[in-house]
Amino acid sequence: MRQRAARDQQRLDSGAGISARDLANLQSEVVSLAKRQADLEDVVLEVMERLEGAQERVTELTERVSALEAKLTDATARRDAATGELDAEAAKVTKDREVIVASMPADLMALYEKIRVKQGGVGAARLYQRRCEGCRLELDMAEVNEIKAAARDQVVRHENCGRILVRTADSGI
Repeated sequence: MRQRAARDQQRLDSGAGISARDLANLQSEVVSLAKRQADLEDVVLEVMERLEGAQERVTELTERVSALEAKLTDATARRDAATGELDAEAAKVTKDREVIVASMPADLMALYEKIRVKQGGVGAARLYQRRCEGCRLELDMAEVNEIKAAARDQVVRHENCGRILVRTADSGI
């Protein structure tokens, strides 16, 4: 457009071999081209401003993504460390359980396994302050008296949930 406007302006300035009517048309076209060029330059400026804003937004979002990726990496590392600790603890508990199971009578372990399967994974529960921690119910006085009367090595079960009750110093008996 600039080249065309420059060429038309050159023809206008030279005025050679141009009729008055062609001269007026040429002059009108030069003005029209100048206006069109100004409009296009305004559009280009507007596009450049929008591009600059978009680039700033991209930079901002890129920084946010980087920050979130760093947080994710940190969280993943903490999760992996916690998982490792839990795995180590589970292995230790499994080993400790195997030692304890080996020292228990077989009939008691069979009863425990039967109750554990029936009760969704918990076959024995601590008796704590006259409350079964398996089903969270408080024992009535008749049950408490029966447990008090039972020998220390006798297997005692909760009448409500059927779990084996483990008596401790905190049992409230």
